[in-house]
Parts: sequence; C-alpha cells; structure tokens
Amino acid sequence: MHQFRREGRVSVFGVTADLKEKSGLGDTREHAGARRPINSCNPSDALLTAADLTCAGRVLSVNANRFEISDALGLLSVGARVRLQPQCMDGFDLSASLYGEVVSFGNGRATAMAFGPLTGVRCGDRVLFERPAQAMVPGPHWIGRVVDGLAMPLDGKGPLCGAARAPAAMPVFPSHPSPIPAPLRARLGPPVHFGVRALDSFTPARAGQRLGLFSGAGVGKSALLGMLARHTDCDVRIIALIGERGREVREFIERDLGPRGLENTIVVVATADQPALMRRQAGFLAMALAEHYRDQGRHVLCLMDSLTRIAAAQREIGLSAGEPPAARGFTPSVFALLPALLERAGPGLDHGSGDPGYITGVFTVLVEGDDANEPVADHCRASLDGHVVLDRAIAERGRFPAVNILKSLSRTAGDLLEGEAFAAYRRARAIAALYTDMEDMIRIGAYAPGTNPALDEAINFWPRLEEFLTQTRDADQDVRGMGAPTLVDLVKTGTASEG
Repeated sequence: MHQFRREGRVSVFGVTADLKEKSGLGDTREHAGARRPINSCNPSDALLTAADLTCAGRVLSVNANRFEISDALGLLSVGARVRLQPQCMDGFDLSASLYGEVVSFGNGRATAMAFGPLTGVRCGDRVLFERPAQAMVPGPHWIGRVVDGLAMPLDGKGPLCGAARAPAAMPVFPSHPSPIPAPLRARLGPPVHFGVRALDSFTPARAGQRLGLFSGAGVGKSALLGMLARHTDCDVRIIALIGERGREVREFIERDLGPRGLENTIVVVATADQPALMRRQAGFLAMALAEHYRDQGRHVLCLMDSLTRIAAAQREIGLSAGEPPAARGFTPSVFALLPALLERAGPGLDHGSGDPGYITGVFTVLVEGDDANEPVADHCRASLDGHVVLDRAIAERGRFPAVNILKSLSRTAGDLLEGEAFAAYRRARAIAALYTDMEDMIRIGAYAPGTNPALDEAINFWPRLEEFLTQTRDADQDVRGMGAPTLVDLVKTGTASEG
C-alpha cells in the first residue's frame, strides 16, 4: 500500500503542535464517510484517527479518574482521543502511552478520562491530541478472537492479523458511526431460531429484531446467553462481556460458549475493574463490529451483557464531566446514549435487491433489586422490540431457563405466528395465567378439584408445560427443530388428554 507522510511543527502560546499527514489507498463505507486504511497488525494501530493532526499539551491536574489538559489552541472536542506520555520519555513511544478521551472542555482547559489507571501520572506530563474520531480495520482474522474495548487481543494468540494479513483495500471502519436513517433501513427479516423453546415459542423474533433479557443477579442470564450463542442460526456472533467479574470471562468462553460457539464469534471483554471509558468503549466496539459484518450482507447475532453496566459507565463519565444526577443518580447522557446505541442494531441499508444484512440483538439488563421498573430497565424496555424476563422464583424451584412466559413479550409475535401456532400460543399463555393466579390456593389445598373445569385443565397441563420449557444448557439442540410447532403438539396433547 502506497503511503506518504508530511510532517511540520509549530508553536503557539507555548503549546507545541506536530502536523503529520498520511495518505493511502482503500475503500470506504459510503454512509460513514471517508476513512484512511491503517495497519491492523500493529497493536497500537487497532484504533487510530482518520487524519493524524496531533498537538502536544500538558497535564495540569489529576483528580481520581480524570485529568485536566491545557488546550490554548482550542483544538480538542468532546470525544477526542489523547495520549499521555511521562516526562521521562523521549519522542513518541506509543507502546508506553496511556490513552484517554475528552469528556468536557472550557476556558483553555479540557477534562479527560483515561482508559487505564492514572497511577504515576504527574502534572506537566506530555499529552498528544488526536482528531477526529478513532477507526478500525476488522476482517476475517478477527473471527474466533477475544479482544478488549480498544481491539487489543486478550487471548494470547498474537496480533489480530495472525497468519492472514488484512487486505490492503479493506476499509477503515468508525467505532461509533450514526445509525442508518430510518426511511432507508430494510424491514425485519425471516424468523430467527434461537434453539431455546421458551424463546422460540413465546417470544419469537425476526432477523434484525432487538430483544432485552431482563434479569436479577444470579438468575442464569449468562448460561442462557451461552445457549443462544451456540444454537442460534446466524453467520457471525459478536459477544460483549461488559462489567463482568474477571473469573467469569474464561468460564463463559470455555463452559457456556464452548469451541462450537467460538467458531464464528468475536468476544469483546471489559471486566468490572476496568475504567468506565473502557467499559463503554467495549459496547461501541462490539456494535461497530456487528455493523461491519451486517454491511457485508450477513446475519449477525449481537449478544451484549449488559446494558446496565454501560449505563453505569456513562453515569460515571457524565458525573466527571459535570452533569447533574437525575433519576437514581443516572445523568441525562445515560438516557441519550442507550437509544443511540440500540438504534444501530437492526436491518441494514435497503438496496432494493439482495440481502441487506441484519443485526439481531439480545441485550441483557441487570435489574437492580429485582425492580423491573427501575430507570434503566424501564428506558430499555421502551426502546427494544421485545423483552424476555428471567424470574428468580422460577430459578429457585429449579427450572432453567427461568423465563417467565407471562411477563415476556415479542412485538413481532403476531406477524410470525399464524393459524394453529398462534392459537396454541394464546392457549398456553391463558392456561399458565390461570394456574399462576390460583397457585397459592392450589398449594395450600383450598381448591377442590372439579369446582372449575378450566382450572382443572390448567392443573393437569402445568407439569407438561414446565417440562417443555426446561432445557439443560449442555444439550446440543437442533435449532430448526424447536419453536411453535412443538408447542402446537403440546397443547393438542394436553387438551386431548383432558377430554
């Protein structure tokens, strides 16, 4: 790939600016704007700027998780990347730099947060400014890898290029572009088979749909995500583990995901001990990867665990930027970030012919105190195309997955289920609702059999329904053999035995 570099140097108001210009050949994504190619084999180039205008400033102060930078030239903007370099360093040794991002600015100063610990940072340390937003070069060599929020490999398998170097013509892709305009987006695609009976039967989804998985801590959402990753029929899987305990990451990859689940998968990891910027960036990177493969006409399954931890990271960033706390301490930017992130999933650009590509999203929401109406959960529920609720009471009695079919809903169920399938869906929900309402009376023996024929039917049907909904996470399911037809057979068998 042909490149040329032009460098210059200028000093204004005591701030030194280094102007560097590169040029290269490569394609660009039309709706995202032009981007220049970069070398993805260099770890420091995994996320770079599209134009290399850098300016050297100085650290003015450090406070907990943020630091202030001199910006006399007014070159910085919110979201701009910076690189911290200790005073003892000579030149631009990027391998020892600490990355940060500007969250606010004013009066010749900018406030930034770091992607790593600020231990050892001192007043007067050099800061390199970078503009505009960062970009990346995903490719086939990313499949099967585990990376962090800055696209650095975490699996010990070497650089992302490996033995298969990325083609020189591969486009640089922005890590958080704007969503496709709604009028230009294709409609939802064909049905998606998750391979989980509770979801395929009671919350059926179409390609490009966005589902929320609402759950308290310890109810089994990670194991359910592993089942979805292994059994869902798709071309590429993007899994983001954000705010997880470090111990659980390898367990999820090796136990819940397994070798089969990792075959067509990219895993993005930002553990709970990492800074807020890294946790938020992991969500941005995962969605950008999903958009990249969707724009190639593929069906992408994006599993993100969890939106609540992204919201918590944005709350920390917003408070550092001076935003006032609002609902339960969450800043206003949290409720602007969530729909902006979720809207990037869905069908691709409608070209009029061919497959537009789809991002089918499953986003977990960690419900604090099992309160389904807390601000983040309530806001996510309104932005998604359906929600799956995991119930602690169901998990405590030993049924997995602990999906509460009465509280779960898919907004496309009416489009996917027709005829006998829709009748069985409604019949099973009605029987489950009746049994649930009378469950306490049945348990204490206050109900006399024969008093209510409909309740008698529900009592006899309930064990069959519970058995139908129970699945072990290690079972190797046939995703195309599950779903509404099996529920039809179950309802027919149950009502026939009652007759």
